[in-house]
Amino acid sequence: MDKDRLPRWGWLLVGLFVASMGAQFVNAFVFAPAGLAEEYWVITVITAMAPVLIYLGIWYDDDRQHYWEYPRERIVGDLAFVLMGAAVGSALALVAIIDFDIPRLLREVVSMGVGFLFSWALFWWRNPDLYGVGPK
Repeated sequence: MDKDRLPRWGWLLVGLFVASMGAQFVNAFVFAPAGLAEEYWVITVITAMAPVLIYLGIWYDDDRQHYWEYPRERIVGDLAFVLMGAAVGSALALVAIIDFDIPRLLREVVSMGVGFLFSWALFWWRNPDLYGVGPK
């Protein structure tokens, strides 16, 4: 894919849209028939969007291209940490506030923030060199 075809925010918008649509398909065809309450579907969307937010920056920034030279197993492990961090972080936040009389949009935004923070923190913990903090 040509990075110059769209600006960074354009790739982010496309990636988040595709991730959101994929998560909604999973919600509709897996979790809805399984009986999961609709309030929890946001966790799937957050989990699908987290890799887009993290990996788009790595793909787009020239100074972080060395990440792709890591072994495939490490990259897959990083992706697993990103997905688990987003799922666990957003689920913990949502479960903690779901019984309060908070509007649904605010609950989802808080869950999204915590899920993305957990996800990025786990990714950063495994790759501090990408952010100029660890050994290179």
